[in-house]
Amino acid sequence: MSDWLEHTVQIEVETPINVVWDLWSDLEQMPKWMKWIESVKVVENDPDLSRWKLASGGFEFSWLSRVTRVVTHQIIQWESVDGLPNRGAIRFYDRGDHSIVKMTVAYAIPGILGKLMDNLFLGRIVESTLNADLQRFRELAVKTNQP
Repeated sequence: MSDWLEHTVQIEVETPINVVWDLWSDLEQMPKWMKWIESVKVVENDPDLSRWKLASGGFEFSWLSRVTRVVTHQIIQWESVDGLPNRGAIRFYDRGDHSIVKMTVAYAIPGILGKLMDNLFLGRIVESTLNADLQRFRELAVKTNQP
């Protein structure tokens, strides 16, 4: 039996929505700003599927993820179809010359692991990492948008 944990973080990015969208929707670029993501490979014959590899502190997980919903410049939603159980959505809000990116990530951890690691402690680590990831994304988006 697994426990599901969910985290939501957001950031304002001083970049127009089209630049933010183009960066985020190119899944194979994720390791540039997501600390724990070692690699993302889109499946050649199915662009809605991608193989993810997460590595942190001696732990390594992989999973196959399916994009379940896309609304250009608004949302990318996904869920894993094998490997590490996870799901989530990235929401984008167009504010003219800047954008808001809101990320919600949920993942299952085995009940025994949840008992060993205080969920609040684990949650603080994950949210801190996700916030740092969004900061790195903001820096990349702003840099990409400069002439």
